[in-house]
Amino acid sequence: MNGSMTALAADPYNMIITGVGGQGNVLASRLLGNMLMAQGLNITIGETFGASQRGGSVMSHLRASTLNDLSPQIPKGRAHLVVSLEPTEALRVLKDYGSEQVHVLCNMRPIHAIAVISGEAQYPEAEQLKGWITDLSHNAWFLNATETAMEMGNPIFTNIILVGALAATGVLPLDRDIFETTITRMVPSDKIAKNLEAFDRGRNLIEK
Repeated sequence: MNGSMTALAADPYNMIITGVGGQGNVLASRLLGNMLMAQGLNITIGETFGASQRGGSVMSHLRASTLNDLSPQIPKGRAHLVVSLEPTEALRVLKDYGSEQVHVLCNMRPIHAIAVISGEAQYPEAEQLKGWITDLSHNAWFLNATETAMEMGNPIFTNIILVGALAATGVLPLDRDIFETTITRMVPSDKIAKNLEAFDRGRNLIEK
């Protein structure tokens, strides 16, 4: 990858990383931003919206561009990519920011809100969620990143698995070398090998 903006479908290229507090949403946003900055792109990361405490909705706006001075918030209906760590959060984002051109990468592990746990509301079936997300997007990939992370011994790797999967979709100019260089600067040296394994596992979920 040469870092040229021609590798992106639009300038600015608008991404939303969403999930539930405690899933590693913010780290995933910073990681993606750093990987794209390493290729000469200007990156703007917006505020995290919603309640960021464990269990609350979290949304980060990430914009990549050859331009400077972008607004940190993506205009409604203008997202090019949604990466979601939880399926109902993907729907929440698509309702406001989705468009005919949006790509969606969605982890299918549900996290039930208090209303669902208490019996006041019902969580949709997985196939229903996939159908709705597909209807609201140009292209969608669904994967069980949390289960793969648990196979590694820790669900904390879910976000890194999603980054690896995103690299395999070809939607963004991301590759393993850029990931390795970036993650090496972000985590202690004894954590690098496990993060590389998570990236590779995520990539394999898409490639297979």
